[in-house]
Amino acid sequence: MTTLDKTYHWQGREDTEEGQNGLRWHQVMDNHQRTNSCSLLGFECDLGVAANKGRVGAAKGPNVIRNALANLAWHADCGLSDVGNIVAATHLADAQTQYAQQIAKSLGENSFVIGLGGGHEIAWGSYQGLVQHLAANNNKVGIINFDAHFDLRNPAQITSSGTPFRQVSEYCQAQNLPFHYTCLGVAESSNTSALFAYAKQTQTRYLLDIDCNLNAAKQLLESMLTEIDELYVTVCLDAFPASVAPGVSAPSALGIPVEFVINMLHWIAQSQSAFHYNWQLTDIAEMNPNYDIDNRTAKLAARLIYEAVNAKFAKL
Repeated sequence: MTTLDKTYHWQGREDTEEGQNGLRWHQVMDNHQRTNSCSLLGFECDLGVAANKGRVGAAKGPNVIRNALANLAWHADCGLSDVGNIVAATHLADAQTQYAQQIAKSLGENSFVIGLGGGHEIAWGSYQGLVQHLAANNNKVGIINFDAHFDLRNPAQITSSGTPFRQVSEYCQAQNLPFHYTCLGVAESSNTSALFAYAKQTQTRYLLDIDCNLNAAKQLLESMLTEIDELYVTVCLDAFPASVAPGVSAPSALGIPVEFVINMLHWIAQSQSAFHYNWQLTDIAEMNPNYDIDNRTAKLAARLIYEAVNAKFAKL
């Protein structure tokens, strides 16, 4: 049975001598503001990773990311709340459905929602939640995935962490909706010819890992951003070099620069008015503490969340 766990206790360093200027993430948690707020939701699940024949352990990811977030300095101008973790038992589809329902609820109450994974099967739940939130608005949804893998595997036999965007594609086809999907950081050596063929068939936009730079990414994304109303951004930690992100199921031999992704997150936030889209959902996937070294991957995940929140809610 899938459950919602709210037992995580935020704690950390306190610099009381600095007053309000010394606040850290753990100190502003639950300072909830409906009109300008950010909410965290964990997805304790690696059933999809197991189904994809990967190294399990990502179910422990959400709270490890929280630990890394707790002591980060607080610089954003928004409220912050923590919904808890959706805890998967034995059924992946049920966990994704419960997570999607909570995402939809959180999107109705917050300006920005961040999912903490968990395997990349979190993406199908995130997308479902966004669609539920948008309901009958007929808004066109775009997806940006920073990832070494397309995650467009055929789910004919079983869904997994490798199938979420194939599931989105098939959903869009069934609903007669456009499939707006861009994958940045694709490792050619980690994706079969069948995956590249399906990407071409569905007009998936992508950049190989060796081609990732700001100018190329902006040029690639502009055509998609002009066609959408809502944007969902997902970051798979295996997109980064194994030296900075060892704590994943499938470490990358090459990977993409952290600075590239951080700069892109800020550009995505700053470009909302120019391209007339709304970015209110993101998630971090594949945080696997079993294989992390010196909390490198957890700290990277926390820094990416920190940058996303600051990009959305920078103090003037």
